[in-house]
Amino acid sequence: MAADRLYRRRSIANTVAVTLACAAALLGLFFLGWILWTLVSKGLSGINWQLFVQDTPPPMVEGGLRNAFFGSAVMCLMAILIGTPIGIAAGTWLAEYGHARKLGTVVRFVNDILLSAPSIVLGLFVYTLVVMRAGGNFSAVAGAIALAFIVLPVVVRTTDEMLRLVPPQMREAALSLGVPQWKVIVQVLYRSASAGIVTGVLLALARISGETAPLLFTAFGNQYWSTDVTGPMASVPVVMYQFAGSPYGTWQDLAWAGALVLTLFVLVVSLLARWLVLRKRISHD
Repeated sequence: MAADRLYRRRSIANTVAVTLACAAALLGLFFLGWILWTLVSKGLSGINWQLFVQDTPPPMVEGGLRNAFFGSAVMCLMAILIGTPIGIAAGTWLAEYGHARKLGTVVRFVNDILLSAPSIVLGLFVYTLVVMRAGGNFSAVAGAIALAFIVLPVVVRTTDEMLRLVPPQMREAALSLGVPQWKVIVQVLYRSASAGIVTGVLLALARISGETAPLLFTAFGNQYWSTDVTGPMASVPVVMYQFAGSPYGTWQDLAWAGALVLTLFVLVVSLLARWLVLRKRISHD
């Protein structure tokens, strides 16, 4: 009798827990679908050829986001070029040399803090470190440095984890043949963990492509076409921030169109990262 009551109580608790979990999932999917529907319905009308071939216009004038797309691409590319080599080197040190040292534990802890740090804090830090020392000169270089601080912890974490997933037998086999440690890392470990490392870089790219706060304090923005990375440069997130809150319908349409293009870019990059992981799993199986 007691066993039956216990079974009934556990069955009721399980049913309640499953119901609440399903309700929470459905609630999250509902709001996600609502957000995506609003984005597509408002942004799709602004997607045209003009969006990609004209620069940001003055109020009440038709225009595009060519300069903002170019600025975002340049700053994201520079951030990846700055953060990726440093992140891979740091992740390699953690996985191969720092795993048994107290310094490695400290580095991982600091990296986790940097990974969860608000992006606006990183933007203020780079503003103080770079922009103010340059006499208050906003620049794309400063924006790229701020974004690189966001890229760095992501690449460090993924590189560290992917290298530690490589079977130790591969290291031992290469070292037993007299291969130097650096060659083992470059020719054996990096090849085995390449898909995971590239996935981390792509995820970092997807994250920084929508960052606004760091660029407000560093690159600032530019309404005109500019290829000078030492001066202010436009970016899609900053233009969205400025245009979405404006009273002008043309600017609001451009903001929604830019948001849709940015969302599609993040979606494509995320799918590419997942495809690389899936492809690696299939090849291992």
